[in-house]
Amino acid sequence: MMDWDKLRIFHAVAEAGSFTHAGDRLNLSQSAVSRQISALEDGLKVPLFHRHARGLILTEQGELLYRTAHEVFGKLAMTEAQLTESKDRPKGQLKVTTTVAFGSIWLAPRIKEFMEIYPKIEVHLILSDRDLDLSMREADVAVRLSPPRQADLIQRHLLTAHIHIYAAASYIKNHGMPKSPEDLDNHRIVVYGHDTRPPVPEVNWLLKIGRSGGSLRTPALTVNNVYAIMRAVQSGAGIGALPEFVVSDGNELVNVLPELEGPQIDAYFVYPEEVRASKRTAVFRDFLLRKVAESKL
Repeated sequence: MMDWDKLRIFHAVAEAGSFTHAGDRLNLSQSAVSRQISALEDGLKVPLFHRHARGLILTEQGELLYRTAHEVFGKLAMTEAQLTESKDRPKGQLKVTTTVAFGSIWLAPRIKEFMEIYPKIEVHLILSDRDLDLSMREADVAVRLSPPRQADLIQRHLLTAHIHIYAAASYIKNHGMPKSPEDLDNHRIVVYGHDTRPPVPEVNWLLKIGRSGGSLRTPALTVNNVYAIMRAVQSGAGIGALPEFVVSDGNELVNVLPELEGPQIDAYFVYPEEVRASKRTAVFRDFLLRKVAESKL
């Protein structure tokens, strides 16, 4: 009989396409993941992956095992949701993931109301700018700030957020107010760093605007988290581009060059097919939609 833990690791590797990426998702080392896959292949006496310099490709036998494992894990997730659901009121664990900025500034302050309405739902809010793997139950549902890349996920559009340029009043007092996009060359610009994949595309458009010939201005500070960019701008460190949900809760930032707007951000409520029937998923989705309508985003 196949070992469930090895099967779980195999499924993660098949989804990620590499031992390293699967290890990151499972919080295991690359060597530990590789050893488990080799042990599974030895036990089955068939190769499951073709090893290439650019990654892993499933063999024919690996494809068969992956399809079966994916179906089994999906059915288990759906069964778990049904077993822990109350007939009258939803209860049980609900793991929600979203980005650090959206989760910290917009979602977390509103969770209290949801907890009061549904006291038997145990909410776990997981904030990460990395997309957690919903098919591997790293979370049950997600709020993503771009369309999900996994084709098997169900998505519901939540909101469209607009991006504007902001600075602290103290920064404007010390450095003056830019009058045109070209004036930004004379100011300290705070943008998203290149060390990690940004949570939204074109996040650093502030480096391009008002420049000719495709050149980029040099930022004074890079930060790999939108919430931290907001905090840096709020402290007077420089001028930054921020989505409106970040500045809608009274943090006293000044809108710089208000006629300018960056790329829009579309947020989606996302969940796998396995939890479609879950009352917890349904009530949380409806709660989010109501709070978005109330906040007029």
